[in-house]
Amino acid sequence: MISTIKYLVNLRTECTHLKSGEKFITDAPTDNNGKGEAFSPTDMIATNLGTCMLTLMGIKANNLGIEFSGATVEVEKIMAANPRRISEIKLKIRIPLVYDKETRNSLERAAINCPVAKSLHPDIKQNVKFKWAKKD
Repeated sequence: MISTIKYLVNLRTECTHLKSGEKFITDAPTDNNGKGEAFSPTDMIATNLGTCMLTLMGIKANNLGIEFSGATVEVEKIMAANPRRISEIKLKIRIPLVYDKETRNSLERAAINCPVAKSLHPDIKQNVKFKWAKKD
């Protein structure tokens, strides 16, 4: 087991990572009967795509022996109805460091091929844009 989830009240859950004891809560979104005071389950899916991509880019950077700190991801989730589902996840990955084209391509491939990206249903559009720092 990796985690436990406890239903609290008012469409809120508490998730516990068993190895570390770290916890976080989720709430239903305001457009689905919730308070929207925390990540919703679908927010977590979209956000986890971004965290997975950055993590894989970080692993690739470590393997290449290059710095990768300071990278960020802006995440946008688009919902569809009938049935209610995620239809698109937009990610803008910003890397504040300058690399040559080969290194950028290698890091981008690592991101695009992360396990979360490969686990999502193919009907969910993954719109990923990379914004690289420019040479002075």
